[in-house]
Amino acid sequence: MNKREELIIKYAAELKDKFGLEPEMDLLTKITIGCGPSIYNADSATVSSSDDSELERVKTNFLIKKLGLEDTPELDAAINSVIDNYGRSNRTKYRVVVYYLLTKHFSKETVY
Repeated sequence: MNKREELIIKYAAELKDKFGLEPEMDLLTKITIGCGPSIYNADSATVSSSDDSELERVKTNFLIKKLGLEDTPELDAAINSVIDNYGRSNRTKYRVVVYYLLTKHFSKETVY
């Protein structure tokens, strides 16, 4: 099993354990691949919810550019909802898991 496959299994477990979701493995795999090499770096593999510029990057680079959504207050609300559900005090919020949850929230699975 290669490193990416190990990470996908870890992300799937995170979705099951923390959110009670049975992830769509095909979608989870595609989002993981879409994140590229950032998943292998400890800093870029996670989302810092205490850093406003990081949350703005999630909104701009993922929700607007990747998923093609319009910049509305609903984007910030969705990000905050995901972060709240993940647990603001949880220091390890995996980027792939956040992106998966946002993709499902906005029903944008077809982008992948």
